[in-house]
Amino acid sequence: MGENTAENAPLFRSRAEIRISATPDEIYSVISDLPRCGEWSPECQGGSWVSGAPAEVGSVFRGENLRSPDVVAWAPVVRGVWYTHAEVVAAEPGRTFRWAMRDTGGRAQDSVWAFDVAPGPGPDAEHSVLVHHFRMGSATEGIRGITAGMDEDAKSRFFAEWGEKVATDLGVTLERIKRVVEKDS
Repeated sequence: MGENTAENAPLFRSRAEIRISATPDEIYSVISDLPRCGEWSPECQGGSWVSGAPAEVGSVFRGENLRSPDVVAWAPVVRGVWYTHAEVVAAEPGRTFRWAMRDTGGRAQDSVWAFDVAPGPGPDAEHSVLVHHFRMGSATEGIRGITAGMDEDAKSRFFAEWGEKVATDLGVTLERIKRVVEKDS
């Protein structure tokens, strides 16, 4: 959520949560099925597993993304269709699913998207809580490219607007996942 103002603070950090009428296992089976992410993601249209067993730690997913021209329209971000590679870094069925974005050399970057799911609190066994996180500890290859020609004011503006975009996307994603899961279960 914004600019890195402290030495060890992440560049971006955002979190959203939602209650869903399903078990943690039912939710996990959907959120770990990345080829389906086009059903809920504002940018990722889907993709395919390119190495490893689907949804297991170390597996790599190639995502097809689509970004509209109005997203932080003044900044030189990728528009239209573009592709990413992500490596699964945590996969605990019914609990957590996380993936790190890879750079063009195939190395996992300090940019992790995550879902954590837990049974509803107390007697609320018919519901679960799904939390969606994003954390970028240091600038990725893509962010460095976007901000390379920017002065400090433009960088501050970009980080603020991009942080707002990510926060909005997390909420939209959870609302869409809720609809998918509750329809499927």
